[in-house]
Amino acid sequence: MTRRTYGQFCGLSRAVEMVGERWALLIIRDLLVGPKSFTDLAEGFPRLSIDVLCARLREMEHFGVLEESMKDGDMTYELTDYGRALDDIVMALGRWGALSLEDPRPEDIITENSMIMALRSTYQAEAAAGLTASFELRLGEVIIHAKVVDGVLKAGAGPLPGADLVVEPGPTLKMLMTNEMTPVQAIDTGHVTLTGDASLFPRFVSLFQIHPVPVSATT
Repeated sequence: MTRRTYGQFCGLSRAVEMVGERWALLIIRDLLVGPKSFTDLAEGFPRLSIDVLCARLREMEHFGVLEESMKDGDMTYELTDYGRALDDIVMALGRWGALSLEDPRPEDIITENSMIMALRSTYQAEAAAGLTASFELRLGEVIIHAKVVDGVLKAGAGPLPGADLVVEPGPTLKMLMTNEMTPVQAIDTGHVTLTGDASLFPRFVSLFQIHPVPVSATT
């Protein structure tokens, strides 16, 4: 396989050669949620051409990052152990990038996979100590859920029947996650709709936070 190289004997250089091409890390993000068919991947990236998707999948399969497998008679793509080792890296990049998020741009969309990874990457385990609760998060047509059992998070796609609390935050979700708006303010101003145990809402907000990068002391 012909590929571009940076001509440097460096681990970061090799990593970027393998997964630094356009769309590659977003494909990995979605596969970290779970195996996907080619159709699943294509539908998750409406601005990604089929040719480029095919190229990225071939490249990452060549490098041992992902592999093809059969699931229920259909061909799917899933990460190898080597590819799954990118989990912490992808989540750290997501946290870093979230610090620069402002209002959504007109062309921006959200997907189940992106929001599941957003919950995982912003999860504050220390705020979940001793907590067992279940949440459903409705973001327009996108619905995901989160279960916290003894402080351990499991996030997934779709509704969660019997969830302790259903949250519909509208456009305020990012403001809640950055403490630009408090849970009380969101409720008092009608920006959020809650169904179920509303007393869990402040705890829910505390579980998923985008923290600013600490300012280093200068000398």
